[in-house]
Amino acid sequence: METLYLAIPLASLLGAIIAGFFGGQIGRKGAHTVTILGVGTSFVLSLVALNHHVFAGGETYNETVYTWMVVEGLRFEVGFLIDRLTVMMMSVVTGVSLAVHVYTIGYMADDEHNWPKDSKAGKNSYQRFFSYISLFTFSMLMLVMANNFLQLFFGWEAVGLVSYLLIGFWTVRPTAVYANMKAFLVNRVGDFGFILGIAAIVMYTGSLDYQEVFLQGEALSTQTMSIFMNTEWSVVSVICILLFVGAMGKSAQVPLHVWLPDSMEGPTPISALIHAATMVTAGIFMVTRMSPLFEFSDAALSFVMVIGAITAFSMGLIGIVQNDIKRVVAYSTLSQLGYMTVALGASAYSAAVYHLMTHAFFKALLFLAAGSVIIAMHHEQDMRKMGGLKKYMPITYWTSLIGSLALIGFPGFSGFFSKDSIIEAVHNSTIPGHSIAYAAVLGGVFITAFYSFRMFFMVFHGEERMDKHTKEHLHETSWVVTGPLIALAIPSVMIGAMTISSMLFGDYFGTAVFVRESHDALAKVGENFHGVWGFVEHGVFSWPFLLAMAGVLTAWIMYIKQPGMAAAMVNKYSLIRFFHKVLENKYYADDFNDAAFGGGSRGLGKRLWKYGDIAFIDGLLVNGSAKFVGWFSGITRKIQTGLLYHYAFAMIIGVLLLMTFFVIFGNN
Repeated sequence: METLYLAIPLASLLGAIIAGFFGGQIGRKGAHTVTILGVGTSFVLSLVALNHHVFAGGETYNETVYTWMVVEGLRFEVGFLIDRLTVMMMSVVTGVSLAVHVYTIGYMADDEHNWPKDSKAGKNSYQRFFSYISLFTFSMLMLVMANNFLQLFFGWEAVGLVSYLLIGFWTVRPTAVYANMKAFLVNRVGDFGFILGIAAIVMYTGSLDYQEVFLQGEALSTQTMSIFMNTEWSVVSVICILLFVGAMGKSAQVPLHVWLPDSMEGPTPISALIHAATMVTAGIFMVTRMSPLFEFSDAALSFVMVIGAITAFSMGLIGIVQNDIKRVVAYSTLSQLGYMTVALGASAYSAAVYHLMTHAFFKALLFLAAGSVIIAMHHEQDMRKMGGLKKYMPITYWTSLIGSLALIGFPGFSGFFSKDSIIEAVHNSTIPGHSIAYAAVLGGVFITAFYSFRMFFMVFHGEERMDKHTKEHLHETSWVVTGPLIALAIPSVMIGAMTISSMLFGDYFGTAVFVRESHDALAKVGENFHGVWGFVEHGVFSWPFLLAMAGVLTAWIMYIKQPGMAAAMVNKYSLIRFFHKVLENKYYADDFNDAAFGGGSRGLGKRLWKYGDIAFIDGLLVNGSAKFVGWFSGITRKIQTGLLYHYAFAMIIGVLLLMTFFVIFGNN
């Protein structure tokens, strides 16, 4: 099986290399063919691995593939840990990536129009884009398949680098360049904490290998370290919090969330790939993999839960006031990542990755459906200029409806099983902060339903608000766009019901996930689990369902029944207008960052330039030394009179000074 495991990431890497280095020779068709074959091969082999571990009962594979170097017993290796958690992630990543690759053929078909005619960056941009998304898949696979922290960090940084290239793919757009720089810098903040966490692991365990570190988890919980003012901190708590800071950057948790909405500046296929199944879920996967460490720190779990709750609730509120169709889906991603993070804090790791899996399919579906609408609308993204698209785009309409119902957790759809499981697990948790988190995720149900169907109604129902030219050319998009929508709609409906019994209340994950008995909130939920239909019946009469339906009804009243109601309320009530402005400005987080960090950095740089470069280096060291030499030479020049008795007098004075020195200090 080792050869098969090695082939899974290398197939995608090979496609990326061929399309990237030989794109000009193989052309557009060659580029998308080779990358789709590469990712398709990775997907098929991932399914083979899934079958081997899940259905055939294969044992966990944990082996070193290549040893880079050994320094005083510390091994730097490339290795694979393949268990049921890994094969699930591999299948989801490659499956969604394959759908995105196919979709990209249609979406990027006219990409040359996005570049100036004389732009060198626009040459072979189609091939380069396919190379990037295939390389992104390789990076994510290396991350999820790692069995050591070195390889984890490699994959972690690789997905960050490729996301930078993809978000700013249209380099001729200043907004895209700003967005990719913002994503890169914010992730560096999180990654600084992440690498400090890895450094602490090496310091206290002397190893980078998962298995060796996990075996010392309980021992780490009894050790302390002094950080500030001789205050003792639990070693395992410090390690877990630092690792989670890295997850806050990758998985866009408050306050390191600001990069994700702006990343919509990239082409829609990469929005689906980054925000559905790959980069933003890396943090969720990492914390789940590190459960043998997190379980020994209630402080870290509480911190994780509270951050997730704040993200889930506050980011959903911003989604309510967005008018850009992609940004609504982006804030939805932020909110759902908050749900997953809350589950991690409640020690419901299985529920977190279960929601990760279901969310990957319906969120990719919603992003690609939004892209289909954007193509049909001639790249218009403002929902206020849409409306009534149902009759023009029936496939996009019905697949969007499926994605929206899955997102709000409508009974029977995949999101229902995963989201309700998280809410119930948090309700049964004993981790400090669970009450606040429960209120946040419960309130988030109404918010999610409201903004999801606000978008759905504004785009597909109501008055047609597009211009005459756009309306005359409206039609359903090509099969390479609608085909992936249909393919993603199927698991968006079925995958939740098919897997809930084994993933949440069975022994699917085995030893891949560790939960202490005192933290096992999911076990309490499982006591009342009586099969899929019983779960659905219970959900129909629960608060989440009632709140979701209230959200849908409110959206219908405000945007279909009385379409001017929302604007009238904002204009009429000053309190609503105040909150609307706060949400429109995204809690002023960007303004604060620009003023405090951006402005502060620029101010610091200006002062360092003014006083460091100009005054000290140029003024004192360079020009100052030159002026001193000039001044000193001016004095010594006056001594050179050309008269012999002046020189004799100077020599006598010099001899007297030397004799005085030796008389005074000679005996010492």
